[in-house]
Order: sequence, then structure tokens, then C-alpha cells
Amino acid sequence: MMRRFVSPYKIYLIWAVVLNVFSAIFNIFSFTLIIPILQILFKMDNTVYEFIPWDAEMETKDILLNNMYYYVTNIIDTYGASWTLLILGLFLGLMTALKTSCYFGSSAIMVPLRTGIVRDIRTQVYNKMMSLPLGFFSQEKKGDIIARMSGDVGEIENSITSSLDMLIKNPILIVAYFGTLLYTSWELTLFTILVVPLMAWGMGAIGKKLKRESLEAQGRWSETMSQLEETLGGLRIIKAFIAEDRMKKRFRDTSDHLRKATSKVAIRQALAHPVSEFLGTLMIMIVLWFGGTLILRDNSPIDAPTFIFFMVILYSVLNPLKELARAGYNIPKGLASMERVDKIMKAENNIKEIPDAYAIENFNDRIEFKGVCFSYENGKEVLHDINLTVPKGKTVALVGQSGSGKSTLVDLVPRYHDVSAGELLIDGVNIKDMKIKSLRSLIGNVNQEAILFNDTIFNNIAFGVEGATMEQVVAAAKIANAHDFIMEKEEGYNTNIGDRGGKLSGGQRQRISIARAILKNPPILILDEATSALDTESERLVQEALDRLTVSRTTIAIAHRLSTIKNADEICVMQDGVIVERGKHEQLIALNGYYKKLNDMQAL
Repeated sequence: MMRRFVSPYKIYLIWAVVLNVFSAIFNIFSFTLIIPILQILFKMDNTVYEFIPWDAEMETKDILLNNMYYYVTNIIDTYGASWTLLILGLFLGLMTALKTSCYFGSSAIMVPLRTGIVRDIRTQVYNKMMSLPLGFFSQEKKGDIIARMSGDVGEIENSITSSLDMLIKNPILIVAYFGTLLYTSWELTLFTILVVPLMAWGMGAIGKKLKRESLEAQGRWSETMSQLEETLGGLRIIKAFIAEDRMKKRFRDTSDHLRKATSKVAIRQALAHPVSEFLGTLMIMIVLWFGGTLILRDNSPIDAPTFIFFMVILYSVLNPLKELARAGYNIPKGLASMERVDKIMKAENNIKEIPDAYAIENFNDRIEFKGVCFSYENGKEVLHDINLTVPKGKTVALVGQSGSGKSTLVDLVPRYHDVSAGELLIDGVNIKDMKIKSLRSLIGNVNQEAILFNDTIFNNIAFGVEGATMEQVVAAAKIANAHDFIMEKEEGYNTNIGDRGGKLSGGQRQRISIARAILKNPPILILDEATSALDTESERLVQEALDRLTVSRTTIAIAHRLSTIKNADEICVMQDGVIVERGKHEQLIALNGYYKKLNDMQAL
């Protein structure tokens, strides 16, 4: 699951392995000095050693030990026991310095890997979100997606990437230490190996349910984030309906559920250390008893200093075993979060571009809907058998009650959704055969809710237009009736408009949105109820701007206020996903049908 993120950082892994191997070697060498030090301190060895050639026909172990004792006894004879202890101590210090340097190096070299993986995951999740169709986000809570980007990716960093160091270092140490134990006394080592599964079983029992509990905890975290996002977005309504206490209770209940879920995970984690400590001590105690029994025999296979060396190495192997066990119960937590992140990463994008897609550069003739039908994933048909032609330079208006399919119909043009049946053609070419970027570059949008960003007025108008100059932005703002109110601001075009343009009025936000569309200068324009939420004065200013914007452009306009689309070249009346009436304003009035009824209601 994580392999795809680790691949670009293989060189760091290789260096980490090399440094950990050297760290283990230096550590074992430093421990081997314990035996001669103890023998000198307690005057246990009076043997006279002779140097044995390295190529003699004897076991390497025996030659190595004999020659090491030969050099040590020579130093004792020459400089005395006190100086020999000092020399051995200095050598021990040197080995320890080399070991700790390699240990530090192996940990430090993992930092770019850990931070790089987390950056890559965040970037890939964000890029995937950018590529997913709008339909995906209508089924997901925004707070849940934010939780996956923050909490879950953070959990991956804390659980998996921090455990990578343990997973590399500890197996090397365990293999090196067990190899040394086996070399020192195979009888004791065999006995020890029989005891180790007890530790593994104890740690496995703790980590078993951790992944499931972690999934539940991350799910509760998502609920908390979703509620926070809803609260921030709906503060005005919450205060208007005096619902603060209700929302506080709802958030408190969600937080309580989160607390219970995280408490379960934390308790299981807290249990791991004392259990591993107890099991480790139990193992040492059993091995100490067995080893002591061996030494007390007359024909003991090892002497007391060698047994102490064995016990030091055995105690040293406990820490890598515990860290490996900790990684074993940390990783399920991270894998639970990785599953949630993968829900976004592996989400299917059904808006696919064919390999040899056509790059459309100009709009020359018409937009055609031929027998277009559309259904959402739940199977309910939203549009049925739509046949509509929008000639270049003409304005076609869509009217009808909410839920009649107007917005869905215009969303098909830039391929926010794909038709379920029929064809949508631009200049006779099916839009499924076009490059998506080139298609959307021909289209400008002005929506009912002006979608602006927490940035300056200049950057909001120039959004999506590379290299836009101040002169171009000012010209677009003037056409959109926005220049005057912008210049009244203290910082003019460099004024920050706040989150979603919160520092501007509704009419001002809409005019900024229109200026953005004017600057893009698209041949096709989609207006989605662009004036329906405005007061009369703002509507007049916005409508003037829209009239300038739609001159000589091909426009599809959704409108509730019929007064804004009276002069449209064709008006299509939609009901339950079907066009029930079409024609010019006067023709539809003369039909005395649904449009006439809408017109009379608004006139009243």
C-alpha cells in the first residue's frame, strides 16, 4: 500500500540499511570488550596465551578469541592491568562513538524520506481532487475530505513513516544480536528462541484490534471536521434561528464519540509498553536461571564473563524487539488512515479524455443537444430526450421551476457531467472527443453565487488568465460596472476581499465575477441565475454588465426573473427534465401555457 510512495526515495533506504549495519557491528564489538575487562578486574584468567597464525587449521572463533587474549595479556605484562583497562575503556569509547554516529546518520537520513512521503501523499490527494468530477463532491462531505487531508495524512506520518526507521533498523539489530548470541552459546540461544514467541504472542494480542479501532476513531474525526465546516458556513442561519445551543449540543455529542473512540486506541497503545517490559523481564529471568544452571555445572560450556556478555547482548536485543512490536501496532493505525486516503486516491473519474482527443481552438457555428438524457448514479433520470440548438452569437434562456434540470443541462456543456444517452456537439464534433482543457477554455461562467477566493480583487479578476496586466483587469472591471466601487476601496485593486468575498456586498461580488468572465473573453457564456439574489439597484448594475458581456457571444442563460431574458433569441421552458415549451417571449405568452402562468405570477 505504501510501496508506491517509498519508491522515489530508495537511495535513502539503502543508506539507512548500510548505516544501521555498521551501527550493529560497532555495537557488538564494543560489547565484546566486556569479557577481557571483567577477567582483568576479577583476575580470573591466568592462562599463558601463544599467538596462533590466522591461517591455522582451527575454528575462526577460537583463533580470534585466543589472539585477542594474547594481545590483552601482552599489554598487561608491558603496561600493567590499570593501563590496559584504560586502553580498553578508550577503545570501548571509540566503538560507542562510531556506533552512535552511524545510529544518528541512519535516523537523520530517514527524515527527507518521511517528510517527502507525506508531502507526496498530500500533493497527490490534492491533485486527485482537482481531477475528480463535481459529482464526486456532491456525495462527499467537505469536512470529511478536509479530515482525510489533515488528520489521516498526519496519522500516516506519525504511524507509518515514523515506523519505517524502526522497520529498517530493528531487524538488522535483531539479526546481528541473535547471530552473536548463537556464536557465543548455541545452547542458551536455542533456549532463548523458545521463549521469544511468548513476547510475540503478547504484542500480537494488543495490536489485533488496533486497525479497526483506528478506523472508527478517524471516522469520528471526520464527523467532527464536517460539523465544524457546516457551522462556519452556516453561522448566519444558526444565529438567525437562535440555534447556538442546539449546535453546541450536537458538537459536544460528536466530540464525546470522538473521545471514546480515541480513548480505546490510546489505552491499547498505553498497554503495549508495560506488557512488552514485563515479558522482556520475564524472558531475561528465565534465561538467567537457565544460564546460571549451566555455569554451576562442572563441565559448563561457558564461563561467567562470557555469560555476562551473553546477557548484555540478550538485554540489548530486547529494545529492538520492543520497537519492532511498537511498529507492529503503530502501522495498523496508519494503514487504517491510508485506507481512508485511498478512497479519494482510487476514486474513479468517469470524465475521461480519449487518447487522441481533438483540441478545439475556436467556436464557429453552433452547440447541439441531440436526444440528450442524463441520470445520476442513483439511476433517477434528470434530463430526458433534450433536443436543442444554440447558434453562434445567439442567446438561449432556460426557465422552469427548481429541480426541472436547468443547471444540470448547462453543466453538460463544459463536461462537469457526461450525458447518459444522446450526443452533445460543438461545431458538429462530440465534446467527448475534445480535450477537456481546450473545451473549457471556450466557456465562461457567471453563477448565482459568485465564487471568489480569499485574495485581492486583482487576483480574483485575473484568475485563470495567465499574465493579465493591470490595464486589462481595469478594462474588464469597467465593462462589469465594478471599477467605481473598487476605486473607493483604500487599496483599490489590491484590496483583499476575505473568505469567499465576505468583505463585499452581493452585487459587488457578482460584478467581480462578471469582470473575471469578461477578462477571459470566452466565445460561449453560461449564466446561471446571475441576478436572482440581488437587490433592484445591484440587479440593474449587474444586468447592464451582463448585457455588455453577452453582446456578440453565444449565451445559455438560466433565469428565474423573466424580465432579464425577455430579449433572448429563444426561451426553453423546462419541467421535470423535459423541454415543454420553446420560442420567443411573445410567442410563449401567446401559447397561454406554463410560461404565461410564470409571467403572470411575476407580474403580480
